[in-house]
Amino acid sequence: MDIRDYLKLSPVVPVLTIREAADAVPLARALVQGGLKVLEVTLRTPAALEAMRRIAGEVPDAVVAAGTVVGARDLQRSAEAGARFAFSPGLADFMLEAGPIPILPGVATASEIMKAMGSGQTAFKFFPAVPAGGVGGLKALHGPFAEVAFCPTGGIDVANAGQFLALPNVLCVGGSWVAPAKAVEARDWGTIETLARAAAALGRRTADPIGGVH
Repeated sequence: MDIRDYLKLSPVVPVLTIREAADAVPLARALVQGGLKVLEVTLRTPAALEAMRRIAGEVPDAVVAAGTVVGARDLQRSAEAGARFAFSPGLADFMLEAGPIPILPGVATASEIMKAMGSGQTAFKFFPAVPAGGVGGLKALHGPFAEVAFCPTGGIDVANAGQFLALPNVLCVGGSWVAPAKAVEARDWGTIETLARAAAALGRRTADPIGGVH
């Protein structure tokens, strides 16, 4: 699948920081049952790679994505653990070459977008979304880069996710609110499934060609 196809599978990509590998499968099942198929497992804990392996092996309906990929070794290890694609908070030279799995570079400026477009990339993570300009910033980028699509992440929650999803250049958003740390620690999978179901139901408003929304 093209990376854009993955990003279209559900409107919200849960950003997961999994501290206990044993939590990975029940957490993934709750999110998938709630309607969110693409799961970003961030490489922020020692359990992350094992969590990817378990989800990839035991939750067939989940699409595992690696998060916080900042080097070529991160990308290789994530691919070996079962990730189908990856997210990065920034843009680096290794992302401009073919790798073991596709990667969504993080961008916040027009210059970064132009550099990555030179290697044929037209889909990006807009990060950190709210501090980098939020909805207004993405509207401004749509003019010169109409063919580019984004998954904004950073500062997005249930209150503002719909505003981002209404934009014509947004395929999905990333956020951690669907799997709050306290609920994971309590292994409250029912609450997480409920949050996921609400996130999956987020509607899209019609966008006009110049970036306005109705």
